[in-house]
Amino acid sequence: RRMQKEMRLNFGLVPPGSVSAWLVVRGNKKDAAIAVQHPLKEKVMKSLTIRDLAQVAFVAALYVVLTITPPLNAISYGAYQFRVSEMLNFMAFYNRKYIIGLTLGCMIANFYSFGLIDVVVGGLSTLVFVSLGVMLFDRYKDQYLFNGLFNKAFFYFSFFFSASMFTVALELHFFGAPFWLTWFTTAMGELASLLIGSLIMDRLNKRINLSA
Repeated sequence: RRMQKEMRLNFGLVPPGSVSAWLVVRGNKKDAAIAVQHPLKEKVMKSLTIRDLAQVAFVAALYVVLTITPPLNAISYGAYQFRVSEMLNFMAFYNRKYIIGLTLGCMIANFYSFGLIDVVVGGLSTLVFVSLGVMLFDRYKDQYLFNGLFNKAFFYFSFFFSASMFTVALELHFFGAPFWLTWFTTAMGELASLLIGSLIMDRLNKRINLSA
C-alpha cells in the first residue's frame, strides 16, 4: 500500500513535498483529497509559519493594548478620537501578513465601544482600506517628501485612510451624531495619528527590520 502511495506521488498525481503529499503518505486520504481540492488553502498553510502567526498575533495584541489601555482609551473612541494604535497600519507595508493582525486587533478593540456593530464596521474598514492603501501606494515606499521627512507611501496612505473615516461617521450617525461634522473630526484625528505614526514607524524600521 505504501508503494502505491509513493507511485501516486512519483507519477505527479500529488505534488511532491506538498501538504497533500504528506497526507497521502500518512494514509489520510480524506484530508489529502480536501487539500488537493483547495490549493489556495494549502498555499496559505505553507506560507504562514508558526513564527508568522506569532508575529500576527503580537501585532493584534499590541493594537488592542494601545487602544483600550488607560488613558489611551479615553481618546480612542467616538467622534473626537486620536487612536495611537493606528500607526500600526503601516506594518502592512512591510509585510502583508500584518493586515490580518491589524484587522483582528481592530475588531477586538472595537468590541469595547459600541459592541458588535463597531466590530463589524471597524474590522471590515481596516481590512478593505488598509489592503487598498498598500496596493495603491506601496510603489512609493522607497521615496521621501519634504527633504526626507515623510515616507511618500506613508504620507499618501495617511490621507487616503483618513478619508475612509466616513464609515465611522455613518456608524455614529446611526446613533444620532451629525454625519458631516463627525466625518471631519474623525478624519482629522485619524490623519494626525497616522502622520505622527508614520514618522515613528519609518524610523523604527531603520533600527529594526519590520519586514521579517
